[in-house]
Amino acid sequence: MSLERLHDALRRANDLSLEKRVGLWLQLPPEERCGLAFRWDWQALDRQLEPEGDWRVWLMLAGRGFGKTRAGAEWVLEQVRRTPGARIALVGGNLDEAARVMVEGESGLLACAPPNDLPDWKPGKHELRFSNGAVAQLFSGADGNRLRGPQHHFAWADELGKWSDAKPTWDNLMMGLRLGDCPRVVVTTTPGNTELLGEIQKLSGTRTTGGRTRENYHLPSAFLETMEEAYAGTRLARQELDGEVLGEAEGALWRRATLEDCRVGALSQESITRVVIGVDPPAGDRGDACGIVVCARLADQTAAVLADCSVEREGPEGWARRVGEAAAGWGADRVIAEANNGGAMVEQVLRAADCGLPVRRAWASRGKAARAEPIATLFEAGRVKLAGMFPKLEDELTQLTVGGYQGHGSPDRADAMVWALSELMLQGAGAPRVRRL
Repeated sequence: MSLERLHDALRRANDLSLEKRVGLWLQLPPEERCGLAFRWDWQALDRQLEPEGDWRVWLMLAGRGFGKTRAGAEWVLEQVRRTPGARIALVGGNLDEAARVMVEGESGLLACAPPNDLPDWKPGKHELRFSNGAVAQLFSGADGNRLRGPQHHFAWADELGKWSDAKPTWDNLMMGLRLGDCPRVVVTTTPGNTELLGEIQKLSGTRTTGGRTRENYHLPSAFLETMEEAYAGTRLARQELDGEVLGEAEGALWRRATLEDCRVGALSQESITRVVIGVDPPAGDRGDACGIVVCARLADQTAAVLADCSVEREGPEGWARRVGEAAAGWGADRVIAEANNGGAMVEQVLRAADCGLPVRRAWASRGKAARAEPIATLFEAGRVKLAGMFPKLEDELTQLTVGGYQGHGSPDRADAMVWALSELMLQGAGAPRVRRL
């Protein structure tokens, strides 16, 4: 490969695996290898590089081990190179953590800086001094008052999700970010302090990137395999490994803590006395999600959510067929389908498939929140269990409030669950009564 073609390949190195990058690096002349070893834009994943365009806040919301700290440190060093004499705020969970991770850590500023131009680290003063006059000062996310007064060109806020004095610290940081033509802050964090993170994400000047732990190919495969085996599908994995913000709407009918309290393992067949399937069909032929949730009545007079079999972007025959498959697989005795929105189609397709399963078409005379409130009360009383993890369903439940649904789109899964549990817990536990319309 000619040197010109090699340089062109290196400019596109972010699309290559680590092995291929190393192979390209080894083909370079010895005098070029050293400089490239300190080129972050060559080593970084695409989502570890600052966004293009005009922005004020870069929010890197990612899982543990994704490389957030390295990305933050490299961004700060780039601002130092671009702006001699810059004043930079480094804000961590506390001063000790800021020093240990952001400055002295294996991915911190001292480790990422070129060996021939290391900043002067003064631990007693909590500051870094660079050769071009730039100064980086450490602050604590546990004491927002210390950020009253100081002015900065740039800031790096690390693990904001864990700051104990988050809102005052953030507000004072932003009020002091007023030096230079384009003051900016990068936030590197796993989810937490969800209300504040939500506010930051809604700012017009915010650009959000992120990634999952498993995307960092520098991590040992044994570590990734262990994490996957131990935590796959859990709420902890979604938050800490996948970098998802697992928040809840203000005044949500279901709280995350309540759902966790209701979670149980697999249920025995002997404990299940009846199974029904709730269906919330999509409107028309738009191909929206069809909520299909399997619920059971238990011998102790409680109920349980057994499965979320919902499908997306399926036509009427496709999602109705899925209802039939779920019913056969779980031994359901009835399907409860919302009649306002295509419930007749479910019945027609099931009849055409000759599955013999009765369908009750339920008319939605009240709003979603009004229908959901009695079911939410049953969860709070411990009378409904979650027999497993249902991430998309749980996300919808925690966005339902007395004022309506606060999430994106429609709560198809939540509606389907409410229909099924209403049949099991609010209509009496006697023998099924089939009502055809």
